[in-house]
Amino acid sequence: MYAIETDQISKTYASGLVALKDVTIQVKQGEVFCLLGQNGAGKSTLINILSTFFKATTGTVKLFGTPLTDQTIMALRSQVGTVSQQISVDTHLSLKENMLFQAALYDIPKEKAGQQLTELIDRFNLTDYLNYPVVSFSGGIKRRLDIALALMSSPKVLFLDEPTVGMDVQSRQAMWQMIQQIKSELMTTIFLTTHYLEEAEQLSDTICIMKDGRIITQDSQSNLKGYVSDQLIEFTFPTPTRAINSFEHFKQHFGKKVTLNARTIRLSKPERDLDYYLNWLLQEAIEVSGINRVSSTLEDVFLRLITEEGAEGDENQGHFKTDH
Repeated sequence: MYAIETDQISKTYASGLVALKDVTIQVKQGEVFCLLGQNGAGKSTLINILSTFFKATTGTVKLFGTPLTDQTIMALRSQVGTVSQQISVDTHLSLKENMLFQAALYDIPKEKAGQQLTELIDRFNLTDYLNYPVVSFSGGIKRRLDIALALMSSPKVLFLDEPTVGMDVQSRQAMWQMIQQIKSELMTTIFLTTHYLEEAEQLSDTICIMKDGRIITQDSQSNLKGYVSDQLIEFTFPTPTRAINSFEHFKQHFGKKVTLNARTIRLSKPERDLDYYLNWLLQEAIEVSGINRVSSTLEDVFLRLITEEGAEGDENQGHFKTDH
């Protein structure tokens, strides 16, 4: 039995905007499922449907084998926790007051609420902040509290919509550790969206890529990386502008096997040795600052799949972030 299953769900808003188109996914119990997609791909809409806040226009949703309907929505809602992109804690209350208020919303008995509070603040190193007003906390501490609040009701599945957006590197790494703790110690299924490809590589068991409201692919990291091939040729240019100017020439010669990112062009499944490509560059009078064999990354997979879905070369720019 899957934690989450959808079958051909679509969502059309009253304005006529089609946000999701025939989305079918399966999320295993206890895994970290990472959803990747450009801005406007439909990630937040999908989370809002799965977490019971929105209704799908067509299609079916199951949570732990139970269909999501008007009759089951309240019972299923108690099994999920959701952390949205915007931090939703009450900054006028203390950490303790926020957590006890959350417990009251879920009708958690006082004794159990106290136990949950103690366990969560200890687990996520929040004890020192217990009686301080949230308004005095850093963004990273507020986000940790936000997630602790979502766990007060002991949900079976936790939805995290871009949990590290806007964080510095140190805070992001602390958040990754927290997410790994939730999975390993609480055995909670985690459904995560992110703009950071490195984050998906660090955390996910399964990766799903969306584009324009549709699912392009869903698979394990190792299988996805194998799709591109283990080895690639990377051409590094002096500037991003030179890479962009050369990209069309590469596409004409190598087709969809090339992808563009910043000031590099990568060629997947190379059929010749480096000398061949060096000679080709000389013949075509293309200046590069470096050429190397490199191993494929999740970034290569994403760019290749988006390209094969019909994206233009310049569409590969700026939609996703890496920590290189």
